[in-house]
Amino acid sequence: MEGNKLLAALCYFSVFFAPFLFPIIVYFVTKHERVKEHAKKSLLSHLIPIAIVMMAFGLFFIFTIVGVDGWIGLPFIGIVVGGIVHVIVIVWNIIKGIQVIQESGGIYE
Repeated sequence: MEGNKLLAALCYFSVFFAPFLFPIIVYFVTKHERVKEHAKKSLLSHLIPIAIVMMAFGLFFIFTIVGVDGWIGLPFIGIVVGGIVHVIVIVWNIIKGIQVIQESGGIYE
């Protein structure tokens, strides 16, 4: 297995050990465009659940400041939706990492 292919797959598998740090490092260190593309995609997929939870908390604080009642459950809904999306993102990253490993051809040379 080529080193570049392994790096690209590890960007997706990094959701388990360094979700933000590893893809950023790989993106700036590697010179291979295909690996950079996978690093960018994996980083964006790692950021999706965090963005959902942050938007829910942001909306909660905005509604609290404005004085809209009935939005007390918004952070809880954001955490639940963010958790569900996080599980989906983990499964997607596992599938993408396996697909990268199984790719044939010399596109990582």
